[in-house]
Amino acid sequence: MAYSTQTDIEEQVSQAELIELTDDTGAGSVDTSAVARAIADADAEIDGYCGARYTVPFSPAPAMIRKLSVDIAVYNLFSRRSNLKMPEDRQKRYDNAVRFLRDVSRGLISLGADAPAEPDSGLPRASTDRADRIFTTGRPSAGTSGSLDNY
Repeated sequence: MAYSTQTDIEEQVSQAELIELTDDTGAGSVDTSAVARAIADADAEIDGYCGARYTVPFSPAPAMIRKLSVDIAVYNLFSRRSNLKMPEDRQKRYDNAVRFLRDVSRGLISLGADAPAEPDSGLPRASTDRADRIFTTGRPSAGTSGSLDNY
């Protein structure tokens, strides 16, 4: 399932502009397959970044993923036309989306309150829980062979 829809894109781009970006045959209408390709490419880019931390594809997709999908898909539509200059705001939105996705993949940023839980990697985790302590300082740990005072 796609993270965004043509309707989402139509909220960002006028009908006339969408026709200009997608109508390769001169039919005077929006080429829905070109829009679907732009969305699919955007979603693949999102999955490429987010797959480092989450199970993808998202189902359901967090709201932030829908927004990023729209921004990247609109950028992809403008990229189809070499005769059109990329609008500065579209370039900026794309750059911000990629920066956000890079930070998500590094674990620096969350996808928001509706983000799925990250899968358990099975690797050891650090803990500051008192019950998990094996060693202490100043006194022997309960149930262990000693303290760290001599190290």
